[in-house]
Amino acid sequence: MTSENYLNHPTFGLLYRICVVEENQELFTTLYAQRIFFLVTNNADGLSFQPLTRADARLTLDNRIRVLKRNGQILEYQELQAMIQQNFPG
Repeated sequence: MTSENYLNHPTFGLLYRICVVEENQELFTTLYAQRIFFLVTNNADGLSFQPLTRADARLTLDNRIRVLKRNGQILEYQELQAMIQQNFPG
């Protein structure tokens, strides 16, 4: 089971990690509203925050779901699928 991870954004406050996207890259959302999304990259220069639209965040999650399914990472797949259904109904 994955642990919860949080990050403090300089403007938007506490962010909640939704998932790892790829190495050194994670998708976060604002903790309370869960309406603003950020692709956070950790590199030699530090953290960079790239804001994403809701549609782009959903596309990023859909791509991650496909990778998890293809790699047979069933537990992570199921957890992310549940999170998607909770935060992106319909």
